[in-house]
Amino acid sequence: MNIRRKLIVAATVWPAITWVGTAIAQSKQAPILIGWLNTDSRESGGHNLVAFKEGLAALGWKESPQVVIEERWADGRYAQLQTLAEELAAKKPAVIVAGPLQAVAAAAKAAPKTPIVQATGGDLIVAGLAVSLARPGGMVTGLTNISGNVSEKYLELLLEVSPKSRRVGFLVDPGNLNLPLLMDAARRSIANRSVEARFSEVTRPEEIESAISRLATQGAQALIVLSSAMFRVERRRIVKLALAQRWPVIAGTSEFVEAGALLSYSADVLMNYRRAAYYVDRVLKGAKPGDLPIEQPTKFEMVVNMKTAKALGIKFPNSILLRVDKVIE
Repeated sequence: MNIRRKLIVAATVWPAITWVGTAIAQSKQAPILIGWLNTDSRESGGHNLVAFKEGLAALGWKESPQVVIEERWADGRYAQLQTLAEELAAKKPAVIVAGPLQAVAAAAKAAPKTPIVQATGGDLIVAGLAVSLARPGGMVTGLTNISGNVSEKYLELLLEVSPKSRRVGFLVDPGNLNLPLLMDAARRSIANRSVEARFSEVTRPEEIESAISRLATQGAQALIVLSSAMFRVERRRIVKLALAQRWPVIAGTSEFVEAGALLSYSADVLMNYRRAAYYVDRVLKGAKPGDLPIEQPTKFEMVVNMKTAKALGIKFPNSILLRVDKVIE
């Protein structure tokens, strides 16, 4: 019996389309293809892919000749995303797992009839890719890391560990679609504290050194790195340049702390990627993406680097140590 199910999507998102469900009408003989589109490099984001694969395997979708993951990594260069997304779309995947928001937007444009799961990223509603958290309504669902709200805490944490910092540098990536959210959060935090903020934009990796030099010339005493795939890929260079200025560095993900930053605070990204497997499982079993609520993170992690603290002469207060999830010696 033929049953047609129509998905009505708000006009602000995209026109109505028809959903065909289950392992997405792929032949029983053909492997199920899962697309992977990520703004990071494989080196900087490979552990997230491992977490996603672990989540898939736990749900019975272990990578095999019958379940294939087709990877595309942008290496922090947003200009490559649309080409990579179109390459994936040409492969006719059953579902695309994308993150952060730039990758999701590129995938949605390249494959408007393909289910897309955001594994981590920004506000899908503001981006016009979903109608609401409870009922996204289109072909995009998944998880958000609400990075804007989290980034409001960066300055607070910096001043807890380095209370004498009065001129704070912010490294900004204008190519990040979440930037308005991040900047609003940063300005709210600055407005409540007696600090001078210095913002330095980086549009390409080649500009990182000059951006940090500008902050040094402006008298910055510490560095906050606002969320960016480019910055994650270039984290070692950023941290090295900052430490040469003897700046404490606060960033959003633990990879920065592993590279020598003082402290990071973010949603548990690995948990998000494992959870993304749940969405893929539901889609492959016939669920409509627009019916799967977008989830916000419930677990956050703080990571500190004791070696860096010692080198900078910083002693973490108990208010920080009592909240730490991971310590890098």
